[in-house]
Amino acid sequence: MKKQLNLIIMTLLAVVTLVSCSDSVTYADMKKKERNAINRYISNQKIQKISEAKFEEQGFTTDITKNEYVLFESNGVYMQIVRKGEGASLKPGETATVLCRFKEYNILEGDSAIQLTNITQYNYMVDKMTVKNTSGTFTASFISGESLMYTRYSSQAVPSGWLVPLSYINLGRIPKGEEIAKVRLIVPHTQGQSDASQNVYPCLYEITYALGR
Repeated sequence: MKKQLNLIIMTLLAVVTLVSCSDSVTYADMKKKERNAINRYISNQKIQKISEAKFEEQGFTTDITKNEYVLFESNGVYMQIVRKGEGASLKPGETATVLCRFKEYNILEGDSAIQLTNITQYNYMVDKMTVKNTSGTFTASFISGESLMYTRYSSQAVPSGWLVPLSYINLGRIPKGEEIAKVRLIVPHTQGQSDASQNVYPCLYEITYALGR
């Protein structure tokens, strides 16, 4: 009787283990789900994907009348330049304060699933980041206490995806009434903020960039 009971217990444990294994989600599964979400968004929004070569051929611009986005193969970021902006780009060796207003959408949850913004909400806070151009490579950090992204995600690290446009836009000053740069980005988790990186989901961003003081 005791042997039969032990056998039943072992069998139940084996079944539980198999069910647990079958229910677990792997990193590969999560990345596939992310890719599917990005592809769904591109299809639903009728985005025209262009190559980096085509982007360069067009003078590093995207045709918004055709809803063009350039795909950067090295990092998986898609970018649409809505406005290039006035002023000048950040030159190698320069460091500047850059002001951003943004909308962040979690497109794993849906095409219009807005997650965070300092435009329609928290509009009293303009995100400030210190940006440095080192031989064409941009690094940046949010300024503590002056950034909604820092407050929400408890990190001064600027998502790598946010830095991609800086090679192609100009930074104007709002007090001068200059038309400031605006972009849209589809950012995979590897180039995103800390929560997206940990939970493997892509974000759509609408961001304006201006030169601060």
